[in-house]
Amino acid sequence: QVQLVESGGGLVQAGGSLRLSCVVSKSIFSINAMGWYRQAPGKQRELVATITSGGSTNYADSVKGRFTISRDNAKDTVYLQMNSLKPEDTAVYYCNAHLVSSYEYEYWGEGTQVTVSS
Repeated sequence: QVQLVESGGGLVQAGGSLRLSCVVSKSIFSINAMGWYRQAPGKQRELVATITSGGSTNYADSVKGRFTISRDNAKDTVYLQMNSLKPEDTAVYYCNAHLVSSYEYEYWGEGTQVTVSS
């Protein structure tokens, strides 16, 4: 079992920045991919960014150039630096861990609210 705890959400004005953190209960070095997803009211959960154990990253088109995902293996923590925030970035942001061993496992945090005011 892997536990994920997000933090860093809050209320920010448009154009501002926030950094989300996700602390993982297991060594993230052994986790195939970590990611951030978000869900706005009335919408489906969507991918924001992912990072593999090898450091490869992937971003949704809507956040490219504004958001940066990173990982600190020594701290078992994944970050999402969010700059130039827009009101449409308002959502609950969830941390995800994708682990492949004999089976595939998906783990989710409880989420952290990000609200961007115009």
